[in-house]
Amino acid sequence: MSDSLQRFLFEGAPVRGELVHLDATWRAVLERHDYPAPLRSVLGELMAAAALLSATLKFHGSLILQIQGSGAVKLIVVECTSEQTMRATAKWDGELTGAGLRELVGDGRFAITIAPNDAAQTYQGIVELSGDSVAAVLEHYMATSEQLETRLWLASDGVQAAGMLLQRVPGVAQQDPDAWNRAVTRGDTIRADELLRLPARQVLRRLFHEEDVRLFDARVVSFRCSCSRERVVNMLRMLGHGEIQSIVHERGAVEVGCEFCNRHYAFDAVDAEQIFAAELVTPAASTRH
Repeated sequence: MSDSLQRFLFEGAPVRGELVHLDATWRAVLERHDYPAPLRSVLGELMAAAALLSATLKFHGSLILQIQGSGAVKLIVVECTSEQTMRATAKWDGELTGAGLRELVGDGRFAITIAPNDAAQTYQGIVELSGDSVAAVLEHYMATSEQLETRLWLASDGVQAAGMLLQRVPGVAQQDPDAWNRAVTRGDTIRADELLRLPARQVLRRLFHEEDVRLFDARVVSFRCSCSRERVVNMLRMLGHGEIQSIVHERGAVEVGCEFCNRHYAFDAVDAEQIFAAELVTPAASTRH
C-alpha cells in the first residue's frame, strides 16, 4: 500500500471514491524542511487531499491547493500532477502553539488551481476558509464551487499520510437512493490509525462489507520537484540583464533556492553573462559587393 492511489466505486449506485497512502512521498517533503509538528499534520493532510482530488479529474497538468492565512502559518502549497507526482511547501512565523487548522492559519482563503500542460486556460477557484480542518475546508469548497457532494477523511503523522474520498456521482440514475447516505455514515466510522495502517482492500472491507464495491488497480504516487536550472535561467532572463548585473555586483553571485525541494542554484558573474549572451550578440551588418 506504500505510496499508492486506488479508485473504487459502488456497483449500481451513484457513489465513487479514492484511497491514498503516502509513505516515501510524504517523508521526502519532511526531509527537506524542518516543519513544526502542528504544521506537519496539516501539510500531510493537504497532500493526501490533493492526491485524492487530482484523481477525480480528467486532465494533463497540475492541481495546486493553496491556503493563505493571517495567523502564524502564512502559506501552504501542495501540487499534484496528473502523473501522480507531488511536492509541497509552507511558510510560517515564530513558534506554532495552535493545533487546529484555524488556530494555525487564522482568517484566510483557500484556492484550487488547475494548470493544464498545454496552452489551455488555467482554472482557479477561491473561497474563504470555512471549517477547522483540511477536510472541512475542502468539502465546503466542493459544495459551493463545484456543486459536488464530497466527503473526505484525512490523517497524517511523522511517517505517513493517508486519506479517503467519497463523491456522489452526478447524473446517475438513483437505483439505490439511500446508497450515498449509507456510504457517508459508514465512512464516518473510520479512524485515523486505520487510514494510516490498513491496506485499501482492508479499509473497504471494514467499512463497506455489505456493499458491492469494485476496487481498481493501484497507481503509484511519488515525490518529484519540477524545478530545474533551465527554469531558473528563464526566470532570471525575465528580470533583465541590468538587474542581474546589479545583484552580481552587490553579492558576488545570484543565488536562487527552490522552496519545494530546498535545492539551491548559484550563478557567478560568468554564468550570469552567459544567460544573456545570445541577446547581447549583435549580428554584423550585411555588406553588398
